[in-house]
Amino acid sequence: MIIPTLSIVLFLIFTVLSGFHFYWFFGGEWGLDKVIPSKDDTASSLAIPKFATLIVALGLFSFGMIYLINAGFIHLQIPNWIVNFGGYFIPAIFTLRAIGDFNYAGFFKKIKHTDFAKADSKIFAPLCLFIGIIGFLIQLLGK
Repeated sequence: MIIPTLSIVLFLIFTVLSGFHFYWFFGGEWGLDKVIPSKDDTASSLAIPKFATLIVALGLFSFGMIYLINAGFIHLQIPNWIVNFGGYFIPAIFTLRAIGDFNYAGFFKKIKHTDFAKADSKIFAPLCLFIGIIGFLIQLLGK
C-alpha cells in the first residue's frame, strides 16, 4: 500500500511542476523571476528558449506517468526496461539536482544572495531531495 501512495504523491508533484512549465511556455510570467539562476537578480526569461520549457514540461509529466505505470494504476504498451530504468534514473537526477552544481543551484551553491538562490534553498533543492528519496524508496520497497 505504501508504494502506490508514494507513486501518487510523486505523480502529483510532477504534474504540478509540469503545469508550471506549461504555464510559462504559454506566456505566463508568475514566478519566473525566482526560477532562473543568475549571478545577480538580473536574470532574463529570454535566456531560456520556449522549446526547452516545453521539453521540461513534457519530461516532468512523463516522469509522473512512469510512477503511475510502475504502481499499476495505468497500463501502457511501453517496454518494461523504460519503467525500470526510469525508476532509478528519475530519483538519481533529482538527488543530483539537490546536491547542485556548486555555483548557482543545490544545497552546496556558492551564490546565495539572489532571489533564485533563496527560493532554491527554501523550495527547489529540498523538493528535489524529497523526490529523490521517495523515488529510491519506491525502488527499494518494490524489490
